[in-house]
Amino acid sequence: MTTPPTAAAPARPGIGVFERYLSLWVALCILAGIAAGHALPGLFATIASAQIAHVNLVVAALIWLMIVPMLLKIDFGALGSVRRHWRGVGVTLFVNWAVKPFSMALLGTLFIGWLFAPLLPAGQGPSYVAGLILLAAAPCTAMVFVWSNLCDGDATYTLSQVALNDVIMVFLFAPLVGLLLGVAAVSVPWDTLLLSVGLYIVVPVIVAQGVRRCVLAAGGPAALDRLLGRLGPVSLAALLATLVLLFGFQGDAILAQPLVIALLAVPILIQVYFNAGLAYWLSRRLGVAWCVAAPAALIGASNFFELAVATAISLFGLASGAALATVVGVLVEVPVMLSVVAIAKRTRGWYEAPRKS
Repeated sequence: MTTPPTAAAPARPGIGVFERYLSLWVALCILAGIAAGHALPGLFATIASAQIAHVNLVVAALIWLMIVPMLLKIDFGALGSVRRHWRGVGVTLFVNWAVKPFSMALLGTLFIGWLFAPLLPAGQGPSYVAGLILLAAAPCTAMVFVWSNLCDGDATYTLSQVALNDVIMVFLFAPLVGLLLGVAAVSVPWDTLLLSVGLYIVVPVIVAQGVRRCVLAAGGPAALDRLLGRLGPVSLAALLATLVLLFGFQGDAILAQPLVIALLAVPILIQVYFNAGLAYWLSRRLGVAWCVAAPAALIGASNFFELAVATAISLFGLASGAALATVVGVLVEVPVMLSVVAIAKRTRGWYEAPRKS
């Protein structure tokens, strides 16, 4: 009797040169955007006016080019594997949804709303805090696969956890953001927030899963890999183009207050290391295998910055402090997450050593 074939393990991508130096490209986009904003103010004004129901059409197209290729990687069939790693899944869900958004709201209010307030443009504090909240309210869906691969994480756990987070995000993102923005004393335009959820989460998930099924049915996993290979550069190019637009509109504020970016990075950095450390420690306390604990820490710490940027633009506008705060998350994402990978790998011996009773 032949043994039935088992499902293929999820692909384990490595980090490419472009992704490895993403922070460099973001820094170049800052310079290019500021220069373009000063040189072509009419063009940027035309782009800003191209909107329907508070949604900028140019930015919406770019965001879709960013998000859909990433969602194509998600196999919701992997949700059946959640039970195999229930403790690791539980740790990540707790950190992603019960700790990270609230800790960011607290850190943003503490640093941006109080300690750094005298150094920031007058009246922009609440908008910056709103951007930080948006950044923390959505777990990462794409780059996590790269981080998990770099630390030899369990690929099945990573895929099932990301798929589960995507499902939860459809239902919790809007209520959670609305709650925290209300706590941060920011007016919540609920119609725009719900439109953003539909436009940047629900519809892209449906489209991506429809395309994924069609491609798999027509050519199998090899065809999907080829499609993802072609779309990867398009997704990154769309991200960088969006950043050029953002910094084109933010140029005057940045030149007037160049310290803003560094100050906004402080609560982001603290939040990343705190949540990664918490997930890692909880995993060890619960006896989770290291190959699950390492990606659990990374999923707990990273953010779906593409969604955060899109929602900030829809809610507050291209030239808002909220949009700028989300972009700072993009700027620090790669070097910070690479450092978390390094820490997890270097502490593997400590993690797997028997704990003293």
